[in-house]
Amino acid sequence: MSKNAASLFAPKNIVAAAVVTIFYLLTSFFLIGFKTDQLVLAGIFNLLYFSSGITRKFILGFSIFIVYWILFDYMKAFPNYKVNAVHIQDLYETEKKLFGIHIQGTTITPNEYWKINNATWLDILTGFFYLCWIPVPLAFAAWLFFKDKSIFLQFSLTFVLVNMLGFIVYYIYPAAPPWYIQLHGNEFIAHTPSNPAALTRFDDFFNTNIFKNLYSKGSNVFAAMPSLHSAYPLVVLYYGIKKRTGWMNIVFAIIMAGIWFAAVYTSHHYVLDVLAGIACAILAILLFQKWIMHIPGFKKFIAYYNATIS
Repeated sequence: MSKNAASLFAPKNIVAAAVVTIFYLLTSFFLIGFKTDQLVLAGIFNLLYFSSGITRKFILGFSIFIVYWILFDYMKAFPNYKVNAVHIQDLYETEKKLFGIHIQGTTITPNEYWKINNATWLDILTGFFYLCWIPVPLAFAAWLFFKDKSIFLQFSLTFVLVNMLGFIVYYIYPAAPPWYIQLHGNEFIAHTPSNPAALTRFDDFFNTNIFKNLYSKGSNVFAAMPSLHSAYPLVVLYYGIKKRTGWMNIVFAIIMAGIWFAAVYTSHHYVLDVLAGIACAILAILLFQKWIMHIPGFKKFIAYYNATIS
């Protein structure tokens, strides 16, 4: 066995990977039950961890995103509607009051307007924009990992901070999405399955089940406020500007605006949800850049983490 291979398969590394994998699988089983996705995630982690020194650093760097995904998945075990009452009608009425569209003597929400004024080309366009909400941040993070590990770490931790802020609001203010009131009215129905809403038209046009499959794995229907779909692209754009990625920032800005519009057009979020997501992103960026980055102990953590993945 070569020296590099011996280092990769050192007993302490094997034990560490085994402990992390077993702990994750057992915790997942007891909290939310067994899913093949868990084995896939564990398999990818171990494959990259033991393949080479470069892939090990890569998966350790991306462990921040893995932790986020696991926490998001575990929300299924702790429904926010058991913590606080779900806002359905009051949120709908507030949206209508602030952003209502007046048509023929009645007032409707922007979601309702687009529901009756949809177009195939908008179904397709918004579907593609909505598909960007996770791949774009992950692709940008992967690019940063190889180009600038310092910015990569800042972006990754800000991304997680955005999610933590969003999760807190989810439990303080459980909120139903627009499609829920369209299907179920003001009645609260626990365990309501997630729904692709108007994104179904994208699936139907292309004769596929992309969004139907994605939303079948939703962690919580009553987590529309804030819209993290709307927060992620703003964080990407901020760090794109910080990294001076040039023309790519124009692409990021277009994707950001497209996702904001798509969130409302597809009845997944109210305008209020989108604004809350934007506020969440801005707050996370300010907290991280102006406060967390300057905590002495945190600077030591960043130095250690950079040394680990460099």
